[in-house]
This record gives sequence, C-alpha cells and structure tokens, in this order.
Amino acid sequence: MNETIGKFGHPATLIAEYEHWVVLLRPAQPTLGALVLAAKSDATAFGDLPAEAHAELKIATAAIEAALTQAVGYAKINYLMLMMVDPNVHFHVLPRYDGERSGAGLTIGDAGWPAQPDLGQAVKLDEAQTAALVGWLKPYFA
Repeated sequence: MNETIGKFGHPATLIAEYEHWVVLLRPAQPTLGALVLAAKSDATAFGDLPAEAHAELKIATAAIEAALTQAVGYAKINYLMLMMVDPNVHFHVLPRYDGERSGAGLTIGDAGWPAQPDLGQAVKLDEAQTAALVGWLKPYFA
C-alpha cells in the first residue's frame, strides 16, 4: 500500500478492495458515506496508472455507486481528484443530496448542496464512529 492509502487510515477504514484499487471511508465526512477511492500503485499522475487499473476503475465506480445508492440515496455523486496534499492517485467520492442523511448513528447534512461540496464543514470521525460507518457500509459492497 502507498503513503496516501495509509494516510486515509488503512486498514481501519477499508471498505472494499480490488486488484488495483481500495475503497476507504473518508475520515472526515462532508456528506454521509464519503469515501476515498485510491489506486494501490505508487503513481502520482493519473495517466501513469497501468491500463488494467483504468479498466478496473469501471468495476470499482459501479460498485461504489450501487452501494451508496442503497446506503445514502444520493441525488448526485462527485469524484474529486485534487491530489494537492496526498501524492498518490486517489479520488474523494462524495455522495450529494439535499438535506440530511443518517446511518450508523450519525446524521450529516450536505452543507454545500446544490453547489460545490463544503469540505470545511466535514464531520471528523473518531475511532468508534469510523468503525461504525465502515461496518455499516461494507455489506453494501458484498
């Protein structure tokens, strides 16, 4: 695993794993069910990923969208590839919705809806909340 995956709390945040990608719970939740889709590669540029990782991206994103549709019932989904702080290829995956959503004992609103996500309003999870949300989301990926 690369530095970026570790920074996002792997293995405690691991929800699903593929040959070239991992799906992690985002430790700060701007919306309920926010994830990180991270390449296992050490690549720091999207175009440097192997072709197989690009092909597998279709499988991983389809699984994410199906799972978050069931878990959160989002209206839109945002994939943000910012890579300004964490160097390895990854996306912040934000389910977007009007109002609030609840799961695993947490209720989180989408403060930026219907415009850009407001990452500054993210709920920072403690260890117990992280474990609860990971446990809640994992079955949607089975």
